[in-house]
Amino acid sequence: MSETGANLPIFYHALYRHGVDEKRRVQIPTKWRPESEVTFTLVLWKKGQPNPCILALPPNLMGAMADKLSKMPFNDKSAEALRRLLGSNSDTVTTDKSGRICLPEWMSKEAGIEKDAVLVGMVDRFQIWNPERHQSTSELDNALHEDAYNLI
Repeated sequence: MSETGANLPIFYHALYRHGVDEKRRVQIPTKWRPESEVTFTLVLWKKGQPNPCILALPPNLMGAMADKLSKMPFNDKSAEALRRLLGSNSDTVTTDKSGRICLPEWMSKEAGIEKDAVLVGMVDRFQIWNPERHQSTSELDNALHEDAYNLI
């Protein structure tokens, strides 16, 4: 979870649909923004679904991931592949004064995000989807809901 200026955690709940402007800026929901600007790490996320989306990691989660990656052996081929995949398929963005982030062109193109985006809260992070792709993934999620809820 991300922290606000008052050290209160931010949880990413709900689903939002926002327009994407000609500069590829998308509004982050007010409830998801701390009191000051924040830098998110965006990852073109291909794991677990047929079409990629954009995974948005707040600073604390990116820090935890970087720490975990740094502890992986340098001579492990899978660890090196993971570092390259995450490094080459990610970028950082900072919210502007209006609470928007600008999606990198290459990433939004790969994720199929053009005029509209669906932002999906995932409690400690969120995803940004092409609306049609999100609908397909949502149908898969619903088919797996029993197994998913058994995890908690």
